[in-house]
Amino acid sequence: MVLKPGPNALPWLLLSLLVLVLDQLSKQWVLTSLPEYTAIPVIDGFWNWYRTYNTGAAFSFLSDAGGWQKWFFTVLAFGISGLLAVWLSRTPRSDWRTALPFALVIGGAIGNVIDRLLHGHVIDFIQWHWRDHYWPAFNIADAAIVGGAIGIALFGFFAPRPKTP
Repeated sequence: MVLKPGPNALPWLLLSLLVLVLDQLSKQWVLTSLPEYTAIPVIDGFWNWYRTYNTGAAFSFLSDAGGWQKWFFTVLAFGISGLLAVWLSRTPRSDWRTALPFALVIGGAIGNVIDRLLHGHVIDFIQWHWRDHYWPAFNIADAAIVGGAIGIALFGFFAPRPKTP
């Protein structure tokens, strides 16, 4: 008897779409409402809105590389997103510990790719700090990528080990 596999986790791509839409709507708000390079306190002493741009990746990695990095990060994001989508197609729908982080990374990666292709850089606007110590500005897509990566690491590390026959 051949067991038919259960439904796959591709519907989790709706979460990717939600992340993408929220990211792009927030960046549109930033472009129309926030001045460049001006801190606007949200929670005084901790959180500012701060419109800035990043031509690189996390922590401005390769931001001064001369332009080729835009295409490198675009191809990388599409490649990783495609691979994660294939893995979602092979993941049982009920396996949220796998599907949720994959969906977050896909939505965030594509959100930042849209910025790179439309603007030539990523729009960042969330700035956290404590006194004179500032975390690099980020956006919703970045938060989804980091949250997804942490989920992949944590759920992968703490996942129950399959029993060997």
